[in-house]
Amino acid sequence: MPTPRAGGASPGEGGRTYVGWRYTVLLPPPGPAPRRPTPADTATLSEEWIASQRDNEARTNRPLHFALAGLVLFALLFPLLWTLRVLPGSLALGGVLACAAIAAPLAFALVQSRQVIAERLARARERLEAEREERDRLLRERQHEHARRYTEWQAAVRAYEAQPLWYGVTVPSGVGTVVVVGGDEAGWSALLTTVGVSRLREGGDLTVIDLTGRSVTRELVRLARRCAVAPRCWVLPADLPRMTLGTDLDAGQRARVLSAVASAAGNAADADADETLLLRLLEVLGPHAGIAEIIGGLRALLTPVDDAAEDDPALALLTPRQRVLVRERCTGDPDVRSRAWELERRLSPFEAVGTRADTAEYAQIKIISTDRASGRTAARFYGTYAVSALSELLEAPEPPGTAGDRRPRVRPDRTRTVVVCGAEILPPGEIDQVLSAAADSGVEVVLMFRNAPPEALSRFSDPSCLPIVMRQGRTAARAVARAVASAPGGTGDLRMHRLTEVVGETVGDTLGGAQRDPDEEEVDDRFFPSPHTESGAVIRNAAAAIPPLDLVRHVRSTTVWGRATAQAAGAAAPAGTPDEEDQPSRVRGPDAESLCELPSTAALVLTDKGPVLADVNPGILTLSTATLATVDDSSDTGVGSGVESGGGGSGAGTRSGRAASGRPRTVAPPPTVDPDTPGDSAPGGRTPSPVGIEGRVPPNLGPPPERLDWRV
Repeated sequence: MPTPRAGGASPGEGGRTYVGWRYTVLLPPPGPAPRRPTPADTATLSEEWIASQRDNEARTNRPLHFALAGLVLFALLFPLLWTLRVLPGSLALGGVLACAAIAAPLAFALVQSRQVIAERLARARERLEAEREERDRLLRERQHEHARRYTEWQAAVRAYEAQPLWYGVTVPSGVGTVVVVGGDEAGWSALLTTVGVSRLREGGDLTVIDLTGRSVTRELVRLARRCAVAPRCWVLPADLPRMTLGTDLDAGQRARVLSAVASAAGNAADADADETLLLRLLEVLGPHAGIAEIIGGLRALLTPVDDAAEDDPALALLTPRQRVLVRERCTGDPDVRSRAWELERRLSPFEAVGTRADTAEYAQIKIISTDRASGRTAARFYGTYAVSALSELLEAPEPPGTAGDRRPRVRPDRTRTVVVCGAEILPPGEIDQVLSAAADSGVEVVLMFRNAPPEALSRFSDPSCLPIVMRQGRTAARAVARAVASAPGGTGDLRMHRLTEVVGETVGDTLGGAQRDPDEEEVDDRFFPSPHTESGAVIRNAAAAIPPLDLVRHVRSTTVWGRATAQAAGAAAPAGTPDEEDQPSRVRGPDAESLCELPSTAALVLTDKGPVLADVNPGILTLSTATLATVDDSSDTGVGSGVESGGGGSGAGTRSGRAASGRPRTVAPPPTVDPDTPGDSAPGGRTPSPVGIEGRVPPNLGPPPERLDWRV
């Protein structure tokens, strides 16, 4: 099993391979706005209380008033009795003086009682005034605290509304192989287009070997041409004469490739003997001899010496001297005739490889697909030839780039990816060979299996592989569910957004249908009748990095995924609503039943931290809530408090407030603080100043308080 990349460096920020997007809400909802503090009822001295105090005073002083009134009567009676000569003048004067002496303390007591009541009322008024001032001070402090909390709440709302909801799911650094198990034509088309977006974004190299016979690369080709990149496509067997793959290898590499093709039928034990026989033929015919000449050499072993075979076009390619040398060099093996007969039978479909090849210029996107009419057996042979030749090319060193030599096949700074669709058709040995060659040369390999063969499930535990599980059939669902459960990271409940279900149902029937509309194919041909795009750009074999915004525009206008996503975006659940009915639909878990019911574009990515439910739909990139950053990137940039404000990011379809690298710049706000909690202060033990930029207290923001119920 191949090891992680040893010869190639891990891809950096610009060399990421995206396999989908995941729906995640990193910042929780900020909740309702903090309520504005309301002033308490003002307490005043009521007239009833003052009247009650005066009534109590009157009841207490009533005997004194009666006594004082009696003394006044006696004081008036004594002069009257003196006038009537009843009492002498001295006695009457003494009585008046006695009454005055008794009435003086009584009058003083009444005056003092009146002063006590006045002082009591004054103290009550002073106490109420002090309480009112204290309430006003506390109210101002609570209003300042509310203004601070409301400002934080507004920042939290802005951060919550501006945060991305769809984050990229990429191949981790150090992982060179992606194993996709399950899926249908629509899901594979979406995944191929998403991988193609990754390579077109930075101008990387992409090679696709499609053995399904169902044209899952159609949307990728449309997107590449709209991006002014002409993909080089070969449909086997019709395009075998135009294909240059494997024609520029040396004798040993070509012998290994052709022997692998011969053993693709299942006779792997004869591969070494076939390779030896082919090497001997190439020693005689030359290292650059075509497959037609090799077939002629094999027929020379089957033809008697005295038979000129002038009517055989394959033998006519060999000179008489070469026929003699072939018989002398290859007749040492007693089974050479039967082996030559079998090799000729299996190599005859490849007789025309490279006979009408055009100039071998570099192509950024290369697609090798098989015709559906050829059948599964022919697809196995053609796929074995393509994968084996590609493995030999990956193992071969890059040619020098001097002026007199042929230029390198690919720029050394490009990120290269090889995708094999329908890898279950290939022999297991060829899969191991291409993975080993890719690991040594730093090339990413994506293997897509329609079913779940044991060689694919065995790679789920390999740390150098990233397993991806898509919709499964009933027969393989249980085996895949057991492999998912045994993968590192554990299992858990996963949530799927409604957009994944809507787009999967909308596009799945269109791309997964067995029949194609011929009018639709004609429309595709009319898109690019000239070597220029609609914007006037010249279609070339390769292009530099494409700006993300241009890439988003091309995905939205060209691919069926972009158009379907734009139409279905309104039908998806609104983001950020706390209502349960508006939340994304819930998936019970990665069990067999759930794996069979996955939408076309849903994929279960088995990361080292656990399974992640992603959507491989490339149209998600066109949403305003999508970002090229991953969840880990956003978690790393979310350290701190407050919200950064900035311009639009370079990531396609991102909102304002994102970093230039495509990462979101929104960070989590500080937690709201209860104003009634003692010891509440800003970091560092300092109370935040309520004074604004102009020295004024900020206004009392926020919604008004609820009206009091008069019935209470």
